[in-house]
Amino acid sequence: MQHEAMRVLVVTAVAAEAEAVAAGAPGLDVLAAGVGPAAAAAATARELTAAALGGRPYGLVISAGIGGGFAPHAPVGALAVSDAIVAADLGAETPEGFVPVTELGFGTVRHEPPASLVRELAAATGARTGTVLTVSTVTGSAARAEELLARHPGALIEAMEGFGVAEAAVAQGIPVVEIRAVSNPVGPRDRSAWRIGDALQALTAGFGKSAPVLESWNPYDRPRD
Repeated sequence: MQHEAMRVLVVTAVAAEAEAVAAGAPGLDVLAAGVGPAAAAAATARELTAAALGGRPYGLVISAGIGGGFAPHAPVGALAVSDAIVAADLGAETPEGFVPVTELGFGTVRHEPPASLVRELAAATGARTGTVLTVSTVTGSAARAEELLARHPGALIEAMEGFGVAEAAVAQGIPVVEIRAVSNPVGPRDRSAWRIGDALQALTAGFGKSAPVLESWNPYDRPRD
């Protein structure tokens, strides 16, 4: 059976990221939703609902942009594809340490993209695969970076929107994945070490290589991962 081409929505935080994605894959719909998980979730939900009501629903949502990389696993300029999207600071501080909200008996802190899509995107782009963390406060110290890695050993990237995008997509039964290019190391805040231009170029190149995968991948034709 021939399926109509799947519509893909790419959600970034800011216009510069959206422009970088569009330069690499001009056929995709790209939304600059704002900074942080709440803005990302609200804008994504609004866009997905409007598309569904208009009879042209999306089949895949991608959270995309630049972010901090955990050295040495994700150096500046590297591209990463999420095999998990995790809310790293959604929970409670206790005398024994951080407790995720799931251990308090509420909600979720983790969404996993389709494994087949992650494999195909990584193969096409040469991207690293691992956990992408969503934080509400960007890490600014070595101690905080070490704490996050201790709790999430597979973490590659820290950013601020992925979990919000994922919550909105999953609520409507739509698969979601995150693609990030590394602009700076996670750790002590040092603006002189940021390479935003290089990261945006890596994002453009990554989406250019991803386009054939996104054109051919169809969740309805594949077993659930």
